[in-house]
Amino acid sequence: IKSDRYESGVIPYAKMGYWDAAYAVKSTDILALFRITPQPGVDPVEAAAAVAGESSTATWTVVWTDLLTACERYRAKAYRVDPVPNTTDHYFAFIAYECDLFEEGSLANLTASIIGNVFGFKAVSALRLEDMRIPHSYLKTFQGPATGIIVERERLNKYGIPLLGATVKPKLGLSGKNYGRVVYEGLKGGLDFLKDDENINSQPFMRWRERFFNCMEGINRAATATGEVKGSYLNVTAATMEGVYERAEYAKAVGSIIIMIDLVMGYTAIQSIAYWARDNDMLLHLHRAGNSTYARQKNHGINFRVICKWMRMAGVDHIHAGTVVGKLEGDPLMIKGFY
Repeated sequence: IKSDRYESGVIPYAKMGYWDAAYAVKSTDILALFRITPQPGVDPVEAAAAVAGESSTATWTVVWTDLLTACERYRAKAYRVDPVPNTTDHYFAFIAYECDLFEEGSLANLTASIIGNVFGFKAVSALRLEDMRIPHSYLKTFQGPATGIIVERERLNKYGIPLLGATVKPKLGLSGKNYGRVVYEGLKGGLDFLKDDENINSQPFMRWRERFFNCMEGINRAATATGEVKGSYLNVTAATMEGVYERAEYAKAVGSIIIMIDLVMGYTAIQSIAYWARDNDMLLHLHRAGNSTYARQKNHGINFRVICKWMRMAGVDHIHAGTVVGKLEGDPLMIKGFY
């Protein structure tokens, strides 16, 4: 009788159905490419299956409630493992996810599964999400960016040349009046845009209303002097979404055509302000503040290419994706890929 009863216990993930080398990828599957570094003694296939399991339906043991669900359908499938060239212990793991595993139009839910727990999993010593393929059936549940480059050029009335921008420096310490002066001088000198830096919000030396007002004064003066449409990315990042909306509404009221947010706001906040920007005909720029905490290491974290895709799904029009020169790390091929 005992042998007929269900018994819990630890079973290799590859034997639980999370590895299927013969799996036929469907056009509706969400695909993820992970770079895995298995712990010593852990087979790469088992490590890939473990990542698939823990990012979908599995836990550390088998539970009888598995029998109450269509587990075979909802299990993520690791279906291919390739060695990373010129390495000895890194592997590319290809994993397919059933689209129904994720809430429609929610980056928070998508990332809770794909990157939620697996990065601390004992089966791997390091893990990096290198790329994703999002099927149309899921992609269309997100609003995406409201404004393309064609519409932006129409607003600026500039065609056939690159749009030129710069960041106000010093990033901290200027008064609102002097900040607006820098904006005016830069735009009058030939720039199309100036922008706030990521950590300019509303500090004692310059509150946000003061900055917005003086920026718009500089923008309007420069536009009058040059006869061109000008702008400055006004950073509306705040402590709460109520604060973000308040700043965005003020930016709209004083005549700004573009606002800016920081990546550190979080996925739900970014999606929320993106909806506001679409409803209010406002361009939305995203600064990648904080990305290097998980994007810089080549064997652990998230490739910024994935973040770019997520942010476009969320609805931002611009993404601050870096450059190949200057003070910050940047590989030419990767930077080209981001853009």
